[in-house]
Amino acid sequence: QVQLVESGGGLVQAGGSLRLSCAASRVIFTPNTMGWYRQAPGKERDLVAIITSGGTTNYADSVKGRFTISRDNAKHTVDLQMNSLKPEDTAVYYCYAGIVLGDATKYNYWGQGTQVTVSS
Repeated sequence: QVQLVESGGGLVQAGGSLRLSCAASRVIFTPNTMGWYRQAPGKERDLVAIITSGGTTNYADSVKGRFTISRDNAKHTVDLQMNSLKPEDTAVYYCYAGIVLGDATKYNYWGQGTQVTVSS
């Protein structure tokens, strides 16, 4: 069972920066996809950014140009650099890892979440 542990959340003023980190442990197969989702109060959990093991990235439109995702396949880590933060970025951020086996069985893993609060 893969475990994901996030770090780096906190309180920051609008316009500031934060860096989220996530480390996966108990990894047998390198995750095909790792990334970040977020959930604001009363809203659904939405994609923020994902990155494949080959380095292909996908960002939510709302964070393009402000957030950068990166990963280290050897260390099974994924980071999210968040710049020019806005109050609407306030949410609980969840680390995600997806593994697809040769028989197409897919496993999804989630971290416990880390709070990011952006004050205006």
